[in-house]
Amino acid sequence: MSCSAPIAWYDNIPLVSFFVLRGRCRHCHARIGRIYPAVELSSALLVSGCVLAFGLTLRAAIAAFFCFVLVAISAVDLEHRIVPDRIVLPATVVVLAAQTAREPSFEWFLCALGASLFLFLAVLAYPAGMGMGDVKLALLMGAALGKLVSVGLMLGMIAALVPGVYLLARHGQAARKMAIPFAPFLALGSIVALFAGKWIFDGYLKLLGA
Repeated sequence: MSCSAPIAWYDNIPLVSFFVLRGRCRHCHARIGRIYPAVELSSALLVSGCVLAFGLTLRAAIAAFFCFVLVAISAVDLEHRIVPDRIVLPATVVVLAAQTAREPSFEWFLCALGASLFLFLAVLAYPAGMGMGDVKLALLMGAALGKLVSVGLMLGMIAALVPGVYLLARHGQAARKMAIPFAPFLALGSIVALFAGKWIFDGYLKLLGA
């Protein structure tokens, strides 16, 4: 981005090129952000996890695509504090259509709408806490996870409490004005829900029954 020089294919090999170039541009020697190898490594691990968990199936393909989108959105939110519509909205349409084709049901649409509405009400109650980008991300989460989106939302909010409590303890009331990117925490909750959501959901229902 610093010199706008075209990137050769051998400088664009995931992870390998970053280490060969020692984290710097071949042309202008500007430092390449560590977010790039982090995105590449996490994407590779998540896709491998989808194949191991779901096999070579349509479900695995949808899950892998969902993970790709979560990683991309998390990276953008960490860098720029936004959840880009050009990523989250088309991805929601693709995932909703694919899930409905794989397992015809109103569950995907209703859960997408319900999750989005839940965070929208949270935005209305506390506008400083999150933005409309997070509401749109919840729409994607519901389309991908179905009823397990409740697990993803719950875990994401719990995870977001950790830096929130830390900032409050360190900065006091001034922490209320400090923005924390929420999308990475929702992404983390979504990934846990994707792979272990049914176990967590069933365990919670058993706990309530007890």
